[in-house]
Amino acid sequence: MIENVRLSLQGILSHKIRSFLTMLGIIIGIAAIIAIVSTIEGTNEQIKNNLIGAGNNTVKISLMQGDTEADFAWSPVPDNIRVVSEESKKRIVDLKEVESCTLYRTRETIDNLFYLNKKIDSSIIYGIDSDYFSTMGYEIAEGMGFSEKQYTDFSKVAIIDTNMQRGIFEGENPIGKILDINGEPFRIIGVACKRTGFEPVINNVEDYFTYNRSSSGLIFIPTDDWGIIFRYDEPQNCVVRAKDTDSMTGAGKKTADILNENIRKQSAGSEQKSAESVANTLEYKSESLLEQAKKLQDLSKSTNQMLIWIAGISLLVGGIGVMNIMLVSVTERTREIGLKKALGARKKRILAQFLTEASVLTTIGGVLGVLIGIGLSKVIANIAEVPVSISTPAIIVSVAFSMVVGIVFGLIPSIKAANLNPIDALRYE
Repeated sequence: MIENVRLSLQGILSHKIRSFLTMLGIIIGIAAIIAIVSTIEGTNEQIKNNLIGAGNNTVKISLMQGDTEADFAWSPVPDNIRVVSEESKKRIVDLKEVESCTLYRTRETIDNLFYLNKKIDSSIIYGIDSDYFSTMGYEIAEGMGFSEKQYTDFSKVAIIDTNMQRGIFEGENPIGKILDINGEPFRIIGVACKRTGFEPVINNVEDYFTYNRSSSGLIFIPTDDWGIIFRYDEPQNCVVRAKDTDSMTGAGKKTADILNENIRKQSAGSEQKSAESVANTLEYKSESLLEQAKKLQDLSKSTNQMLIWIAGISLLVGGIGVMNIMLVSVTERTREIGLKKALGARKKRILAQFLTEASVLTTIGGVLGVLIGIGLSKVIANIAEVPVSISTPAIIVSVAFSMVVGIVFGLIPSIKAANLNPIDALRYE
């Protein structure tokens, strides 16, 4: 085998241009496949990160009324919706798919929110428990977080995010300042920010309100302070952090099942008041971001599989080129084959030599195709600003496939060489 490889390399190097042109179809096909697969992998990873959140693996479980998140800003709280207990929260945390869990309340519409004499519009307020910041990936950028005592002693303290700090306070230190929320004074003790993620550029009040047409600065208060400005018995929403991305769907569904145990279904046969009718339509549901990501990834794959098949055509063309050049090689080396057979070389020896030469030729083309494909992927990433992810399995499969192409398309020329009559071969001019 080693001798066959040596002879194959010697034959390829003795006809460099011809060998390169023969390999060109293989090189183009493999390079195209590597570039396409790398782009698919990178795009799929980007889809997953954009929808799921760059590896934070958090799933939101909301109290839904049909397809809309329940909003109790203007409606009474139904009697059959119970506040989630610590026991239920512990059951959620004990799920094998769940790493951490937080319960919170939120209000997106606050009519009476002021700093000094300035009305603040469109900010979102959250009533959070002690696990919220760690689960959601926040950290304290300035000041301090809530102490354990402040979660329960109604001390009326608040933490704002960096968007509100830049927009409302315009670079001024907000620590110690007072926000008026529904007529109640809340002292700011800290500024929170996401550990990673996109942050809009906000430098002044105008930028703040321009950005807040679609998104808002955030205010966090302890969950027990919620009742001071709103109501104590409002149901909570939940966010769980899954142990890994693949566990997100299971974590969300199991958490929703536990939370739905807090909803007491009304009797279907009796007349219901409007609030009770609303209650019967309420249900905790988890976000299906992972499923959405998979659907988009499947769409991306199905589209790009067509491109892979098209690229595979060039491999077929390259294989035909290998067959053609090997037939030429057999014709050129007819006397050599006859001499070897006259000296006692068997058919399988001749067959193995030409199969090895075809395989070495296509394998070299496959390796060059992989290198060019990786380089092409980088170029595509820089020019089109499309993420790429080099796939090791694709590289291994591509090189192996190029060897198979050499064996398959080199088989006919090799059989022809092995079956030559030695007397006729020696007489060949």
